[in-house]
Amino acid sequence: MESTNGHFAPWAFLAAPSAHGRPLPARGSAHRRWATSWCPGASALSHAVRAPSRRGTLRMTATEPRTARKLSPVEGIKVRSQQLRHPVQEELGNDLAHVTNEAVQVLKFHGTYQQDDRDRRTKGEQKKYQFMLRLKMPAGQMPVSLYKVLDDLSEQYGNHTLRATTRGTFQMHGVLKGDLKQVFSSIMNAGGSTLGACGDINRNVVATPAPIHTPIYEHARFTARMLAELLAPQSGAFAEIWLDGEKAASMEFWRHGLDLEQIQQWREHDNGRGQVFPGKEEPIYGETYMPRKFKIGVTVPGDNSIDVFTQDVGLVVVTDNKGNLRGYDVLVGGGMGRTHNKESTFARLADPLGFIPTESLVDCIKAIVAAQRDHGDREVRAHARLKYLVHKMGIDAFRKLVQSYMEGDGAALQPWQPLPKWEYRDWCGWHEDAAGRFFLGLNIENGRIQGDLKTALRRVADEYGFPMVVTPHQNIVLCNIEAKQCQPVADLLGQYGVVTDINLIDPLQRTSMACPALPLCGLAITEAERVMHSYVSRVRGLLDKVGLPRSTSMVMRMTGCPNGCSRPYMAELALVGSGPNGTYQLWLGGSPNQTRLAFPYEDRIEDSRLDAVLESVFCMYRERRRSYRELFGDFCARVGKQAIQEWVQTPSEMRSARRAVGGNGISSAPQSAPVRPRITVSRDLYTKLRFAADARNVPVSALVNAVLEDFFKSPEMEHIMQNTSDGQAPPSPEP
Repeated sequence: MESTNGHFAPWAFLAAPSAHGRPLPARGSAHRRWATSWCPGASALSHAVRAPSRRGTLRMTATEPRTARKLSPVEGIKVRSQQLRHPVQEELGNDLAHVTNEAVQVLKFHGTYQQDDRDRRTKGEQKKYQFMLRLKMPAGQMPVSLYKVLDDLSEQYGNHTLRATTRGTFQMHGVLKGDLKQVFSSIMNAGGSTLGACGDINRNVVATPAPIHTPIYEHARFTARMLAELLAPQSGAFAEIWLDGEKAASMEFWRHGLDLEQIQQWREHDNGRGQVFPGKEEPIYGETYMPRKFKIGVTVPGDNSIDVFTQDVGLVVVTDNKGNLRGYDVLVGGGMGRTHNKESTFARLADPLGFIPTESLVDCIKAIVAAQRDHGDREVRAHARLKYLVHKMGIDAFRKLVQSYMEGDGAALQPWQPLPKWEYRDWCGWHEDAAGRFFLGLNIENGRIQGDLKTALRRVADEYGFPMVVTPHQNIVLCNIEAKQCQPVADLLGQYGVVTDINLIDPLQRTSMACPALPLCGLAITEAERVMHSYVSRVRGLLDKVGLPRSTSMVMRMTGCPNGCSRPYMAELALVGSGPNGTYQLWLGGSPNQTRLAFPYEDRIEDSRLDAVLESVFCMYRERRRSYRELFGDFCARVGKQAIQEWVQTPSEMRSARRAVGGNGISSAPQSAPVRPRITVSRDLYTKLRFAADARNVPVSALVNAVLEDFFKSPEMEHIMQNTSDGQAPPSPEP
């Protein structure tokens, strides 16, 4: 995996010690045997491509669509672009500050969006054009050398900020059209790329951001990098336009350690079932690429740091008890985007497709991509995502469709393997990895890196050279920190006000997330990122006002439009832009662990009414929750929209009267609150407990309970407890 100089060790998980302490085979013949096992018949790929089909076997070849359907305008633009070349090549050379809409659509595939800074112009004035570039960073990984280049570019050509995104990558805003070529080429020559971060192709492949050096986590990171390369666009347009046809000075960082020749064979392999376009520049995508964006996420059992149910394809690594990779549980059909007042558009959770053994993963992924490529809606872009195809067909029919593209009619696709319960993890704070080093998760408010934070991160990059990971929660993880470096790093960051002790961060702030929205996003109806901090403060104030403890938290998300970039429909409380001047949809009831969709509570709620509505909802939560452990989202989902509406619409005087004669639920009023036993420990002991709890990603109370339970199970304590009568404590020793 990562090394302290920011490079990635090739085939790290193959070279890592096995469960028995012996090193696994390094690169060589054994490595080739392992790599070949990923694709059935891969060792005879050249024969498989040349050989005719067996008698009686139907052989399918992917062909470009030639139907009379009325396709969306973007489909025609993709065909006319000649694999993403035109009209970008022509328009970059003119003196205009902007490009045409046709070039805008093609440039998305290159990783950039044309934007208008609405803050810098008045109504009727010409648009203030600029461009946003988004990097491709599989598994969120970024070597420090590339981060420093990006930081410099943002200062010289951008708006002096960087933005961590919900797909674990960086965006840079404010680049002028005339500077695009310089910025693109600088990123490419530094070992980065933007190709594959935007457009109707496979987007950035996310993975659990924890840089833990255990086989299962390393399998997840490797899989993300491998799939990012497998599904990367093959058009030469990227190098032709931005590097004048030359090769970049550095290979993309995530490709180090991958067997690129083997992956190319997998990509081009024709199994006779319509997965690829033989002999085409884009063997998987063809001339029209995908109907819409396509998102893949990879994680490990129990770790839902990637919002796995929101992915087009979610992969869960499954290993045996020795850490050997068995395969993957596969989810399909998740997605967040929707349109206001169009019931045919909706957020959707992914469905279990099944379990796929390791050796059949490539075949399965290519089959899913081909199924969506060939059957996804190319007429109405609002219905073009994979989730609509799965919803329309049903998961059983879609599974059969995928199997029809696979070797052996998809016999390798097996029943779903049981998994443990999901837990949402942000990996903030200090953690020790399996290699004895540490990593530090920094809570980045709404992903915006600017001012003192930007200066602090640059100093850490210059002085320590830690590689980093951008998380799907818009945070940053600094990796490979030695024990002796922990305090100096914390001190350096502290000089700039960067908090490294997660206990000092409001839990609401830690779980909140907003999209960029105004002034640059062309889809934004109202604010999100720029006002999220104030909304978090308002919610905290309301929770205090109704008497809920400071530890009360909830997953809170905000977007400036209904497209759902910050995944608001999974939140316990979400505000989705529905009108100007702070008018939002209010969503409630998502799962704290990101396994359940929220429900729309109110379609349009003005800012002036929001506090009163939320205060009433929080009062109901205080009074009606089943226990102090019932979290806000679970409570809202249990009681439902109608019950909440009835409570909110009932005058507070009537609610008080009902409680006086016997209400339901519990009250958190001080006089009725149960007395919780407390113990006091030394500050030094508490610091050790906190550090140990953070390293295990559990609350301090849970760690203390576990330690004490083990203590009381000891033979000595069992003997003492057996001699204790009626459950009373043993008598104190006489003085």
